[in-house]
Amino acid sequence: MISFLQAKIVTILTVSAFSPLLTLAAEIPDRVLPDGVGVNIHFTRGHEKDLDMIAAAGFRFVRMDFLWGRTERIKGEYDWSDYDILTAELDTRGIRAYYIFDYSNPLYEGTVITRNADAGREEDRSTASPRRPESVTAFALWAAAAARHFHGRHVVWEIWNEPNIEFWKPKPDVKQYIALALATCKAIREADPQATIVAPATSSFPWGFLKTFLKSGVLEYLDAISVHPYRSENRPPETAIDDYKRLRQLIEQSAPEEAKRKIPIISGEWGYSSNVVSGVSLEKQADFIARQQLSNLLQEVPISIWYDWKNDGEDLNENEHNFGTVTYNLKPKPGYVAIQTLTKELSGYRIVRRRSTGNKKDFVLILVNATGETKLAVWTLGKPHTIAFDLEATSASELLFIDGNGKSGRIEIGPNNFTVKLASSPQYIILKDVRLK
Repeated sequence: MISFLQAKIVTILTVSAFSPLLTLAAEIPDRVLPDGVGVNIHFTRGHEKDLDMIAAAGFRFVRMDFLWGRTERIKGEYDWSDYDILTAELDTRGIRAYYIFDYSNPLYEGTVITRNADAGREEDRSTASPRRPESVTAFALWAAAAARHFHGRHVVWEIWNEPNIEFWKPKPDVKQYIALALATCKAIREADPQATIVAPATSSFPWGFLKTFLKSGVLEYLDAISVHPYRSENRPPETAIDDYKRLRQLIEQSAPEEAKRKIPIISGEWGYSSNVVSGVSLEKQADFIARQQLSNLLQEVPISIWYDWKNDGEDLNENEHNFGTVTYNLKPKPGYVAIQTLTKELSGYRIVRRRSTGNKKDFVLILVNATGETKLAVWTLGKPHTIAFDLEATSASELLFIDGNGKSGRIEIGPNNFTVKLASSPQYIILKDVRLK
């Protein structure tokens, strides 16, 4: 016997007049700083100071779990109050919500046991991810109700979090995830055709998982493909460039031709821990948070969410406790200063191109704002060294630059050029009354 929930979702999915390709109206930001700069949080209410500091740093997106089990405690009844409060707090600060439709709900799926094969013992008891038809139906209806409730609030909706690893219970299953994603996309599009929907939020670039997902037909309904380009501490943000290129090729091969639109890639979660055992230094973390935003924009990635807003604990040896831009007690780390400097100095600017220096490790980005003013963002992956910029014309005797810590300095201009010392930390150079060759 088909349940009421199943009957309702079947009706939604078979509305003949509905054409997803004609109704998509995504609110993906243009690639102008700092519109796509975001950060991950782990709270809904009672953290006004956190939100004030997030806004002061220049973050324009906040990514947060939108928990199924918290908002549907009685079947078919939804309580959005926690997220109403958070969304209102974000609105007042000019920050957009990036909510993740996740995890399981014990009302619909039973407990599963995850075993530790190495230890040979039971390790974790948790609710299974939506696998049964009733569970998938209920999840899709819940997501559609949320999209309808928050219509017009400029939310980006993401379907699940890292389904290719342990966040899908009892173990990752791309076909199960696809079934959930397709049902959820279709239900949301019926509830709010203008909703902005992204997926699959994979951990890293699991190519087999991504290929299967992209070929499933889900691209008809999505506004962007989200991935989490995590990598080890000795692989800086720029190493994701080739991965983005490969993923973009897969998207282009799989996208429906009739869509005639370019589906962007979003960096939905990615950071570097500053734990003292195996992480990066505080200074390197600061360099990486700025370089991640810039190198992503260079690859036409419109949203980049840094993980995490604040340290999750106070143990400096613990990896998960040290991803934050601020400490557990909200003391700014160098990373906070670095992102605040970037969003302030490059506000209103977009990258127009990367200028070659003859060294692949050098990054010299030319940025322009709406009034035609130009700035450079420069750094290197190699050892610090000096490079020269030849001039076509100038009426200035010096240039102003801002380093990654927000401190200003001056660069003297010679008869035909000026020199800059590149280092790991980005510098922002104001090209006033100067024209480069």
